[in-house]
Amino acid sequence: MLSEEPRRRRWWVHPIVSQRLQKGHFHTLYFDLRHNPQKFQGYCRMSVATFDILLASLRSGLAFQDTTMRRSISPEERLLLTLRFLATGNSFASLHYEYLLGISTISGIVCHTCQLIWQRLREAVMPTPTADDWLRIADGFYQSSQFPNCIGALDGKHIRVKKPPHSGSQYFNFKQYFSIVLLALVDSNYRFIIVDIGDYGSTADSRIFCSSRMGERLRANQLALPEPRRLPRSSASAAPFVIVADEGFALSPHVMRAFPRRDLDDRKRIFNYRLSRARRYVECAFGILSNKWRVFTMAIQLDPATVDSVIKACCVLHNYAREYSQDIDMESQLPVINTAMNWGPGRPTNSGVRVQDTFADYFLTSEGAVPWQYSCVGGVQAIQWI
Repeated sequence: MLSEEPRRRRWWVHPIVSQRLQKGHFHTLYFDLRHNPQKFQGYCRMSVATFDILLASLRSGLAFQDTTMRRSISPEERLLLTLRFLATGNSFASLHYEYLLGISTISGIVCHTCQLIWQRLREAVMPTPTADDWLRIADGFYQSSQFPNCIGALDGKHIRVKKPPHSGSQYFNFKQYFSIVLLALVDSNYRFIIVDIGDYGSTADSRIFCSSRMGERLRANQLALPEPRRLPRSSASAAPFVIVADEGFALSPHVMRAFPRRDLDDRKRIFNYRLSRARRYVECAFGILSNKWRVFTMAIQLDPATVDSVIKACCVLHNYAREYSQDIDMESQLPVINTAMNWGPGRPTNSGVRVQDTFADYFLTSEGAVPWQYSCVGGVQAIQWI
């Protein structure tokens, strides 16, 4: 068989792309946007000051050498292009016509910049928690949701993706679309404490948690959790520090979930209500993440490895924005969560049931109750406050 001759390129640089320095979005909009902070915020989802701090952290990894053939793309343009992709979810073909860069060039820039954001910023904005950090997180949950000894809210989010080639039904989830799972532990300031990214959409949250490094370290007592302490103003024995989660996770001494819907009395309803007040923070964090970075509102048309990098970058940027800017009204985005939940898979341990009962009993005492809990669960009993 005769070998085919390689196709000759019609242009070294396409005539339209060659006008990038005169007509590309970066060169026509960037400096005007910097003089209009509100428009800049809407364009790349962060303030000018936050962008400059981020750019300073990444500049050395985004700067490339000019050659005799062409000038390199500046760090400012690389970062702005990546943020615009994350903020809108526009396809690389669409960004090609806006920035007048090749589609393969845009793909390489976005992938490299997302990886760099994770590598450079993770230790700064998502460090490995110490015992003091866990205590600070627990104090934050008690102040905001009145749930003591809580070190985080845990849940999984399905990130919609295009079906990867030759993947069968591995990525097909119970919601009837293809996805990659983001499992996250969140504090009361809507910040991600620990994330686990990349599991198949067909895998249940509980199985992902059990096989994740976070779950393995929790079972092996390697998360540097503080020693159990008494619940506030209580004279009872010390209670362990716990993670609050939904019915998809198994009950254990360090993971609390709601009582099943059947045979609910006021005690169980109140526990479910108090747990949902703490658990809402992870739901809100996912909502804030998706509202800010609109790439999550549609199926991501990238290979799974690049999707993992995009998710990691967005989680880090979420914490980064919480650290350096306060431009989001968090309380207005708190969802209303149903306190009557279904009992999910996973057999509860006896020690987990005992810890659950400890919290349920505490919420009925004058030391642990809040004035509005009975009205919120439809009960009529009143509390005699000391």
